[in-house]
Amino acid sequence: MSTHSSILLGGGCFWCVEAVFTGLRGIISADPGYAGGHIDNPSYEAVCTGKTGHAEVVKVVFDATEISLHNVLRVFFTTHDPTQLNRQGNDVGTQYRSVIFGDDAQQQIAREVVSEITSEGIWSAPIVTSIEGPAHFWRAEEKHLDYFARNPETAYCAAVVAPKVAKARKLYRDRLKQPD
Repeated sequence: MSTHSSILLGGGCFWCVEAVFTGLRGIISADPGYAGGHIDNPSYEAVCTGKTGHAEVVKVVFDATEISLHNVLRVFFTTHDPTQLNRQGNDVGTQYRSVIFGDDAQQQIAREVVSEITSEGIWSAPIVTSIEGPAHFWRAEEKHLDYFARNPETAYCAAVVAPKVAKARKLYRDRLKQPD
């Protein structure tokens, strides 16, 4: 019996979300793509217009014996700003919305984690992450896979992705595949 589970997480640019999850023990894969829109097989360029309804997401596949969905979601909620509606920093538009696509059980766990994070006061503003049912996942184009690992020197990666990865490594040092 497989202990692998998956969930679709959107927290702004998928390069950031992928880079954060890739380094954690128990994460089998973190693939960038698109979900939640109204056209089939969207392109990055189409999604970037904000007209397809898709969010940039990462399909996080994890081994539930090593990392629980609860802990996957805690990482998600603490490494992007879930209080920003339809944006993450300078990335603005519905394609950058904070969203979770999952089945009923996953949605319930997500609501529990939101309640937990809210009661802990981690964010001063209300969490606006949309918790939705399952959605079709369209894998992003090859050039977006492992983007940060392949392009750490680009201005966007240095200014936006690297700080999120550094925050995740600091907060979740005990969960890293390869400690610094």
